[in-house]
Amino acid sequence: MGHNKVYTPRKITVWRGIGYGIVDFVGGGSMTIIGAWMLFFYTSYCNLTAVQGASIIGAARVADAICSLLMGSLTDNFYKNKLGKRFGRRHFFLLIGSPLMLLYITLWIAGMNYWYYFTTYMVFEVISSAMMIPYETLPNEMTDDFNERTKLSSARMFISAGATFLATFIPGQLFAILGQHSPIPFLVNGTMFAVIFAIGVYMCYAVTWEKPVTPEMAAELEKDAVNRGSLGQRFWGLLKDYGSTLRIKSFRKHLLIYLFSFTGKDTVNTVFAYFCIYCLGLSATVAANLLSLSLVGLLVTIVAGFAMVKFGPKFLYTTGYGLMLAMLIAYYLCFKLGLTNHVILILFFISLIYQIGRATLEFTPWNVFPFIPDLDEIVTKRRRAGIFAAVMSFTRKSTVAVATIAVGFVLDNSGFVKNAAHEPVAAQHAIANILLFGTGGLIVLALLVALTFKLNKQSHAVVLDEIERLRQGGRKEDVDPQVAQTVKDLTGVDYQRVWPDDQH
Repeated sequence: MGHNKVYTPRKITVWRGIGYGIVDFVGGGSMTIIGAWMLFFYTSYCNLTAVQGASIIGAARVADAICSLLMGSLTDNFYKNKLGKRFGRRHFFLLIGSPLMLLYITLWIAGMNYWYYFTTYMVFEVISSAMMIPYETLPNEMTDDFNERTKLSSARMFISAGATFLATFIPGQLFAILGQHSPIPFLVNGTMFAVIFAIGVYMCYAVTWEKPVTPEMAAELEKDAVNRGSLGQRFWGLLKDYGSTLRIKSFRKHLLIYLFSFTGKDTVNTVFAYFCIYCLGLSATVAANLLSLSLVGLLVTIVAGFAMVKFGPKFLYTTGYGLMLAMLIAYYLCFKLGLTNHVILILFFISLIYQIGRATLEFTPWNVFPFIPDLDEIVTKRRRAGIFAAVMSFTRKSTVAVATIAVGFVLDNSGFVKNAAHEPVAAQHAIANILLFGTGGLIVLALLVALTFKLNKQSHAVVLDEIERLRQGGRKEDVDPQVAQTVKDLTGVDYQRVWPDDQH
């Protein structure tokens, strides 16, 4: 492929959106399988305790979080060397990431020792994170238009919903065919997905593009403290840069909403198979089938795309979280009341509504995200999408680690017995409590922050127009008072202090 192809903008069609979005098979698919089955696989077929299994997942997430931090700055500055110039500062990482995705297979080999699982999991996490950060900046690189970006993000979420469905549906079918109590279905599943990941990443590399780094952009990036001084000073500069993203009020709120809600959703994923099997006495196939109702996410994504433009993110957050909270209470009641009549039918209904809420929860933050770097630009005059993506990934990876380790500890301390056919009552109650109070508490916190969130299509357009006016040499003194107020509401910075003069 000629290196210029990476810099040639093309029309954003639905097919190109799908080519961009397909990488979320790695984000959506691998994370769903790992979230729902990794701890279960470790405790059932690898002779690890719940705490050992959780410690592997937790440690890898911490490594991954650090890798995310370094990656944001690395990809923003990768245009300075030959590889970055030739293949693109974002695209180079997709190109090398593609064949490395096959390492996913190594996670699912049963009967090895702790350090084998520790190493294979660590390596896969770090590689996928090193690829996802540059990937997340692509909508910003490909277009500035709200609707076009929404088209890209929606295509990505559509695929992610499809991947989430396949990631839960396929294992369920494999259990049914190859046996409930064998590690083979996990290996077959891991191999199939690894091949899909590798092909998907290469497709995205082939159909997307990025902005060439102009001398003006390079000059702004050069101002960053990160690119000067000794390694220690650079690292400190990097931390200051990441810290500076938190100046933006809408980003702080966005981050809290994202963390609380996604950590809640992860907690459900981690504990759901245990809940179905040990609290309700159902099979692993039923658990997988209930999780695979996430298929409804495909529909939700389409509806949510329209609702996002028409009603804005606050409406979506309230709806999604409300549905999830109601259904968590319903799950809990099924266990407490010891339902046996039509229980599978009732669970299918609860799970369907829960998945509508969950899909809305997943859709919204990533559709809000592409508009945040524009708020940063009016405050700092810089385009730092990579850094914002890195901060989101970093904080998210850290909280998932906390959720997984917490679940592991609660299980081990409540007398959970690995490989047992039946669990003690204390362990059953612990599992049900994690589901209702652990997850529900996090969702309530997310909801409280979401109710104060002001960024939407209209307010974002105001900021973009103002950036354009200032770029064209418009004077800050001539600002419309309402525009100044909107800028302050969204960024949390007084209008006088945004768009700094270059004299300082």
